[in-house]
Amino acid sequence: MNALSYKTVSTSKATASKEWIVVDADGHNLGRLATKVAMILRGKYKPSYTPHVDCGDNVIVINSEKINLTGNKLSEKTYVRHTGYPGGQRTLTAKVLQAKNPALLVEKAVKGMLPKNKLGAELFRNLNVVVGPEHKQGAQKPRTVNLNDLK
Repeated sequence: MNALSYKTVSTSKATASKEWIVVDADGHNLGRLATKVAMILRGKYKPSYTPHVDCGDNVIVINSEKINLTGNKLSEKTYVRHTGYPGGQRTLTAKVLQAKNPALLVEKAVKGMLPKNKLGAELFRNLNVVVGPEHKQGAQKPRTVNLNDLK
């Protein structure tokens, strides 16, 4: 037996095979959708997954306005931001944020599930969330994925 035949192959950015994936958010719960989208962005569903490399796919989330929030989260979940000025802390409930910008609701949930470093920022750029069923990435020939089929 040759000792060199068992090598761990690590994917690099040049050898990573990336594709475009469309995910329909209609009828899905926010957290369940966000975890699966974050795993697709990281590339954890691929056999060539490498933790320190962007080897995930580009994801397009459509129908973000039709996302579900269970329990009392619609009225009780708050999003906090700061303007940078003294006393500039602002809060929004999930209901107000969904009315203003439903795509931002999905983006915040997915971003919170990605690594908090340069790799996470790079992975977040591979996410496109749109309101409605139409998206601009038709030229990339994305394939549609049913999230219920993924573990």
